[in-house]
Amino acid sequence: MLPIRDDNPTLRTPVVTWGLIAANFAMWILVQGMGMEPTLSRSICGLGLIPGELLGRLQPGTLVPVGPGLACRIGGPNWLTPLSSMFMHGSWLHILGNMWFLHIFGNNVEDAMGRGRFLLFYLLSGAAAAAAQVLAGPGSPIPMIGASGAIGGVMGAYVLLYPRAGIVTFVFLGFFARMMVIPAVIMLGYWFLLQLLSGALAPADGGGVAFWAHVGGFLVGLAITPVFRNPELVAARLETRVTGQRI
Repeated sequence: MLPIRDDNPTLRTPVVTWGLIAANFAMWILVQGMGMEPTLSRSICGLGLIPGELLGRLQPGTLVPVGPGLACRIGGPNWLTPLSSMFMHGSWLHILGNMWFLHIFGNNVEDAMGRGRFLLFYLLSGAAAAAAQVLAGPGSPIPMIGASGAIGGVMGAYVLLYPRAGIVTFVFLGFFARMMVIPAVIMLGYWFLLQLLSGALAPADGGGVAFWAHVGGFLVGLAITPVFRNPELVAARLETRVTGQRI
């Protein structure tokens, strides 16, 4: 299932959501060379999160393959990588997919939290996602990159805040392909269960996909949303839906 848009208008311009999307693309272009080698691999080695390196379980100087003929040399623990890895991606498809999901779901969550709270919420969700992946494979030599853990937190918040919101979704099952409007709780619940099942069946290191980061981000986002939601903004959204007026 691929979400196309949601039927959930916002009250304010999603400045932080757009800023996060811009920051991710800026890193992709300026730091990662738009996926060109060897810049891409160097950025992944230097700014990606390698669990075994972070926890000191890999011997310094060890070479970790990250691509054809390319490898990362393990150094000492770098505690900035849980943050920097959130803004790194591995391909055009990777960043476009992540930013599409952030575009669809981030604006409404920001609308209910406020800009400052939403930024902190996003970063905490990303950090929790990184912690979940590290716990799942503490000795893994595979670099973890991508915004999907933090975006998982955003989706966890969305399903709690707007469970009945309609998500216009492209559904493709073999010969069956059509556009459907699916409640957020079903669409995002399906996504979460898919991550959970994939994580349970994948190798401990995730097999190249950080499924446990997705799961951890979603669950933490779900858990901390009541703390970060702004009651005044939530009430304003409710009043607008009732009166049909924007403020």
